[in-house]
Amino acid sequence: MKHHMYKSTGSALILGALLIIVTMVLHPSGGTIEYILKISRSIQNTHALAIFSLPILLFGFYGLTNALMDTYRLSILALIVITFGLIAAMFAALFNGLTLPYFLSKYADNLDQNIETLNMIKNYGFAINIPLDYIFIVACCFAILLYSIANILAQKHPKWISYLGVFIITFSIIGAFTDFIFTNLVGFRIFTFSIAAWVLSNGILLVKYSSRK
Repeated sequence: MKHHMYKSTGSALILGALLIIVTMVLHPSGGTIEYILKISRSIQNTHALAIFSLPILLFGFYGLTNALMDTYRLSILALIVITFGLIAAMFAALFNGLTLPYFLSKYADNLDQNIETLNMIKNYGFAINIPLDYIFIVACCFAILLYSIANILAQKHPKWISYLGVFIITFSIIGAFTDFIFTNLVGFRIFTFSIAAWVLSNGILLVKYSSRK
């Protein structure tokens, strides 16, 4: 029965959005190697929580894809795009959130002898993280655009959710042209909170949609 699927996937979107919000609230800022080692447990816990939320979100997007199925099957393309974005987010969390603190902890007792090499490795990890963040950001914007168009065509959810998606995309485009830095902690938080709001709204609508089936 599809209404059971919509209810479970809608609940998954709600849970995933809440996990994202908690992750970003608890997300520590970066810093020196000494500081990273000091807060390594916090870094690993928050990024582990982020990775845990990703399959939950993907399950939720599967339900949203089915609910917004239109003649052109744009929602299927949106699901494929958001999957790429979530994979990029997983690798970003894996590299800098789990691997880097674990690797640096192996040299905690002899930092002075290896500080230059470790700094190079840390900076290389951050350099990998930036394009992964942008893949996630662009994939989210493109997927939201596709879901918004699919919703207008399928007329399954209220149009305001599509307008919210367009607003997020417009904000992202304006940010890109005004050199807004999405990849630092503040910029990434603002973008992620806006995405979480859109995901949470779709989850609530999906649960309500299930009660009408």
